[in-house]
Amino acid sequence: MSKIQKKQLNNEQTQQLVFQQSSMLFNGIVQIIDQSRRRVAVYLNTETTLMYWHVGNYINENLKENNKTIYGHQIIATLSQQLTGKYGKGFTYTALTRMSKVANTFNKDNIATLSQQLNWSHFIELSVIDNELKRAFYTQMNIIERWGVRELRDKIDKMLFERTVITKQPEELIQLAINEINERVVNPELVFKNSYVLDFLNLPNRYTESELEDAIISNIEKFILELGNGFAFVERQKRITVDSIDYHLDLLFYHRKLKRMVAIDLKLGRFKPKHKAQMELYLRWLEKYEMQDGELPPIGLLLCSEGNTEHIELLMLGQNEVKVAQYLTELPSKEWFADKLHKAKQILSNNSPETIL
Repeated sequence: MSKIQKKQLNNEQTQQLVFQQSSMLFNGIVQIIDQSRRRVAVYLNTETTLMYWHVGNYINENLKENNKTIYGHQIIATLSQQLTGKYGKGFTYTALTRMSKVANTFNKDNIATLSQQLNWSHFIELSVIDNELKRAFYTQMNIIERWGVRELRDKIDKMLFERTVITKQPEELIQLAINEINERVVNPELVFKNSYVLDFLNLPNRYTESELEDAIISNIEKFILELGNGFAFVERQKRITVDSIDYHLDLLFYHRKLKRMVAIDLKLGRFKPKHKAQMELYLRWLEKYEMQDGELPPIGLLLCSEGNTEHIELLMLGQNEVKVAQYLTELPSKEWFADKLHKAKQILSNNSPETIL
């Protein structure tokens, strides 16, 4: 090898070494900067939220003195003009009333803790919810599933809380389930709903189960969003063979946090007791032949186009492995959801496990 070749080789080796060291430094510095920026963003969000809370709390405390709340709206309107004149945007009449509302809804300790994970816009949406259990549900689920403000608003508008299976239970059990929510453990009663809104399928007035399944597969991303976070699509028309007889499960999913397979069967019309028996057969087969190490036993979800609440509540009382829900091809009114929940609670209260046994 000539001296020129050796020199070229040394230059190439030097350049490669320089690039490797530079890349290592670059990656390390990028990590330092990104982590610092995230900490700054969290700090700024927390401080901004606390500032707004303190402003709202100060207004509330002041207006309570000497019964000033009688003409409080006039005081806030004038105050808004004064603050806007000094600080510019951010202190409109609406903004100040929201600060007041949030301060009335959340205490200082709560706001300090939650502001590390939620921003001010989240608190505004949550403060509108008067029911404490309902607000706690959306707060905790928002933190775990990392909803944006628009997604949170959509969940509230579509009455996710009222549609969640756990809401049929007594308040103390609902509160316990909410308190136990964390990133690793999720109660199935908080995952599954008693009704699913599939208004994105664009189905005709008359359709078959096969057409329903085709529409779901064509809109699988939206279907998963309606099911909820954590669901992953596994298979369609899963063949299940028992005693040389082939059955076909409509849809098979896996839920990451539950660590369970979720078998979904689609039914036109009302729920029938034979549907439950069929689903139980599917679940036993999946448990025997498909369940992996570290997984929990599979759960079944029967999606029916019509509701028959009393049949479902009586047959499913105390049942954890088979869920039954109604799917809706159009979004009904909020009153419809509330009435459905009320009826389910009435049936459960009148038919406790002791009464049925």
